[in-house]
Amino acid sequence: MKDRVEASNDVLNFLYGRIDYERRDTPQRTKSFKLDRMRELMRRLGNPQDHLKIIHIAGTKGKGSTAHMIAAVLNAAGLRCGLYTSPHLETLEERFIVDGHICSSTELIELIGLIRPVVTEMDKLADNGADHTGRPTFFEITTAIALLHFYRQHVDLAIVEVGLGGRLDSTNICHPCVSVITSISYDHVHLLGNTLALIAAEKAGIIKPGVPVISGVLQEEPKNTIREIARQRGCPIWTLQEDFHVQAPSAELNSPRQEAQRFDCFLDTDAHQQSWSNLKLALHGSHQLDNAAVALATLACLQQQGWQIPPEAFPRGLASVRCPARIEVISDHPTVVIDTAHNQASVESLVQYLLKQERSSRQILVFSASCDKDVAGMLALLLPCFDVIILTRYVTNPRALAVEQLERECQAVIDQFDSEDNIPFIESSNNPRTAWQRARQLAEANDLICIAGSFYLAGEIRSFITGQHAAQIAP
Repeated sequence: MKDRVEASNDVLNFLYGRIDYERRDTPQRTKSFKLDRMRELMRRLGNPQDHLKIIHIAGTKGKGSTAHMIAAVLNAAGLRCGLYTSPHLETLEERFIVDGHICSSTELIELIGLIRPVVTEMDKLADNGADHTGRPTFFEITTAIALLHFYRQHVDLAIVEVGLGGRLDSTNICHPCVSVITSISYDHVHLLGNTLALIAAEKAGIIKPGVPVISGVLQEEPKNTIREIARQRGCPIWTLQEDFHVQAPSAELNSPRQEAQRFDCFLDTDAHQQSWSNLKLALHGSHQLDNAAVALATLACLQQQGWQIPPEAFPRGLASVRCPARIEVISDHPTVVIDTAHNQASVESLVQYLLKQERSSRQILVFSASCDKDVAGMLALLLPCFDVIILTRYVTNPRALAVEQLERECQAVIDQFDSEDNIPFIESSNNPRTAWQRARQLAEANDLICIAGSFYLAGEIRSFITGQHAAQIAP
């Protein structure tokens, strides 16, 4: 047992010792990212990605939820499906899923053991100046782990979520059978560009010549950018609200514990017509219906390519899909909602969801954010919805914004309130566990607690609530 723990710690220390742009500010120039090193790493591993059928998914928001929906339907169809998403909420193993099962710790240690000698050799060559590509990063290695794992597990299809951007992302060494772009909004503007068209061009970098494209982008400027890049590369493209549509019943006030959303979806192109009626989606938030439509269009595209997905797999998969911390209602009395919303667009979706629920007696927000995010934009949307705000700082990643800065951001937003606006009571805690305990202390049975602002905060507090251990992150 002791030897196993020591081996586990050794390989994890090796991995977490790499350059990790999830744990540090991303560089200001895209030239800091390149694919030569990733291609060399995969070449040395035998290019397992070349033997996989891949669905490649990019987008500012919605890509993780869409990936989980596609996987759920493929699993319901009896297909063996791999799913790679990032970052993880609580444990590194969550990033690597086959047939709905998270990679075991034993499997992960074995995979790192296979990759480590290759990385070590590349490190030596880089240190000696014999290889200009440099030392593989944390995300490059985890991407290699996923692709090698899926190859060894003989998956029928692998769903690969882009980490950041698209064009220069480490996952963009694959040649997919379909490319998916879920949405475009402002995020990582210092790296991807400060207009929606520039961001769309970076995301559309995953589009490969002749490979079908599914787009959930609605704004005209980025939508036209993606359409033009698809045209230049000879790709058929299906676009939300043009080639496929989603329709739901009129919105009514609901209970946060409502089990599923009902909706219809219609696909009508020159090449393919299909419809789905009275589907149930086991995820909260009306924005998830657009994601579901993108998932359904992607699955229809796979059917057109010859993949056998029986009609009953669609309702069964969507009704059972789970995507932790995406407006996840984790308990009652008080109601506790955890969401990974970490930019203005995803906070807008969270706020829309909250406004459609029967308002709780008192609404309490636990909030933290990363230093590179539009904190003022998020707080301007969130503060009017809550009676109490507890500011905190997540501890598993050094990118967390200091509580003192959050306090200043809150005050700046409140200073812009009208005299009749509800001004929430604000307090702070430097420790997320203490912030969660304080929220529970304040909340009565009919209140609501919402955790939002950061993927990392969602993961940490979710682990407190569920009693699981937080992700093992090197200090």
